Amino acid sequence: MTQQTNRICDISIVNKEMVEIPKGKIELRDDRTKQKWTVELESFLLSKFPVTQDLYYEITKASPSAFQGNRRPVETVTWKDAVLFCNSLSNQTGLNPCYSFDAEEEITFDQTAEGFRLPTEAEWEYACKAGTKGTRYGELELIAWYKANSAQATHNVGLKEPNAWGIYDMLGNVWEWCSDIYDETVYGSYRIFRGGGWCDEERGCLSTNRRRSHPTSFKIDDLGFRIARNRIKMVKSD
Repeated sequence: MTQQTNRICDISIVNKEMVEIPKGKIELRDDRTKQKWTVELESFLLSKFPVTQDLYYEITKASPSAFQGNRRPVETVTWKDAVLFCNSLSNQTGLNPCYSFDAEEEITFDQTAEGFRLPTEAEWEYACKAGTKGTRYGELELIAWYKANSAQATHNVGLKEPNAWGIYDMLGNVWEWCSDIYDETVYGSYRIFRGGGWCDEERGCLSTNRRRSHPTSFKIDDLGFRIARNRIKMVKSD
């Protein structure tokens, strides 16, 4: 494990913006293949907000976003950028990273590691719905920045209403990378992103929408991410 003396970022500050998500199950569906499947989930931690530009800069010293603002969500990041951030945050808070890279840049994910990671798409949809049954957890105008109200830009996180579990901006503002490969037999290494963004119509901002793209080359100004951790490895703040 990374030594305590190497810590740069205070983990208690990061943990204060994490929400404990209860264990449960979620039924997922793929409109392209018409398949449905159920996933059982253990309790986990999920950040209240998408990763903001100030946090991203603190950890990476990079400012990739098209729409600049400390409390705006970071965007214009690839899936690989997101997992590298997770590893850096883990290292800087003294936790074991979840992702490792071999000489060919193949990425391995350690599901038992205590560090920060991207949520799985099952975790993402389960947390987004927060016990509701529909495709949104509230009235879209009240919970999301989307094409009709965004003025064609991202907005500071946390300005719209949260869901029942206290999580903000799950729909609208920026899409969010998830950890999963979409369909390796058809799309190779393409990864999934969820949630809709500031330039999407109403129909794009649904908890069930699934999109995918290349993990190392695709980045756009309405795509960011939020972080998760395994609940059993939580380090409690004072």
